[in-house]
Amino acid sequence: MEVAKEILENGYVLCDSCLGRLFGLRGYGLSNAERGKAIKTVLFLEAYKSSPRELNLKLLRSLSAGGFEPARIILSSLEGQTTVREKCHVCGGITERYEDIAAQAAREALSYEFKTFQFGVRLPLETLKREEELWRRYKLSDAESLKNEVTREVGKIFSRITGKEYDPEKPDLLIILDLEGDNIEMIPQPVFVCGRYRKLVRGLPQNPWPYSDDRIKYKTSIEELIAQPAIELFQATGARFHAGGREDIDVRTLGTGRPFVLELRRPRKRSVNLEELERLINTRAGGLIEVEGLAYCERRSIKTLKSLAEIARKTYRALVTFSSPISDEDIEKINSSFNGVTVEQKTPTRVLHRRADKLRRKVVYRVEASRVSDREIELLIDAQGGFYIKEFIHGDGGRTNPSIAGILGKSVEKIELDVINID
Repeated sequence: MEVAKEILENGYVLCDSCLGRLFGLRGYGLSNAERGKAIKTVLFLEAYKSSPRELNLKLLRSLSAGGFEPARIILSSLEGQTTVREKCHVCGGITERYEDIAAQAAREALSYEFKTFQFGVRLPLETLKREEELWRRYKLSDAESLKNEVTREVGKIFSRITGKEYDPEKPDLLIILDLEGDNIEMIPQPVFVCGRYRKLVRGLPQNPWPYSDDRIKYKTSIEELIAQPAIELFQATGARFHAGGREDIDVRTLGTGRPFVLELRRPRKRSVNLEELERLINTRAGGLIEVEGLAYCERRSIKTLKSLAEIARKTYRALVTFSSPISDEDIEKINSSFNGVTVEQKTPTRVLHRRADKLRRKVVYRVEASRVSDREIELLIDAQGGFYIKEFIHGDGGRTNPSIAGILGKSVEKIELDVINID
């Protein structure tokens, strides 16, 4: 009480909330406004005694200027004039606007689908400085910040208006109250959708391709074909595509398809019918890709997807043309040489310009070769994820060892590759 009295007598005009917040860690079950009003009431009783009459006019004037009505009435009767209400030294009137701020936030949130929310607050720098100056000057160790109070009190009112729940961990909607710029910013948290895609054609890149390349046959990408319909249905501002590995532009992905997670950014909708989305993606893709098994997931699915992509077992089918005829002995040699074999691969020559040159060791579980023609064979290859299959076939000038071309002593002219299963 002595500290509160000193603060007010020194000319600091404080609203109930800002005075109570200076001692916010004292007591329990009181709002800062209730705590501040209680302090003012006790100080008012001390400042005015009628018999014998004792007056502390300095304290009474400070209480009256801060909106304490009993002090205003006493001063009006004593001095014959009404004390002018002044702005709070710390908040400048912010604490009196909680209802209006919450109502404005509720109106702006109407166009967003959400169940849970969290508030963030940006206060004017001068407000923060005034608050911290009081803390330092009077060595206030039990104070609560204005930012905390705004978040909590506006949040209570917002929840009452909207019926939504406060969630500090995983809110659907983050609402930034910019009280410096008098603006409210809505930041919906991403929605994550996982599934699998099949790439049915060659010449289609996984991601938008900004370069001129003879291998590109289609002016789109897997990412765009999946993301654009989702962006429309979720009313999102954009999307980020995360796939469990990638195939070359000229490689198809068939069979069970490749797993992916689509991250929808700032969506206004959060509960889209995923069967409808699946139909829309497949219809618009026009036979270039297919998606299936769409489901909602969480952010951690991305990390899981990326980590498993390097070890998941994958099955490939390759049609390989050699520069010279293939004998039955060659086919038998292939079938007997790569069962549970560890292959060492240096970064392929074709990607050295953009990737570090390092050595990878990957397991080839099984290779089955069958004849197609005199110089053509079909290969079924089971291998660990993150394995460069083309280089395993042609050897990459010895940078992959052992390789199919290496054990046969024959060079490869052409490879047509498909991914047919990804565990």
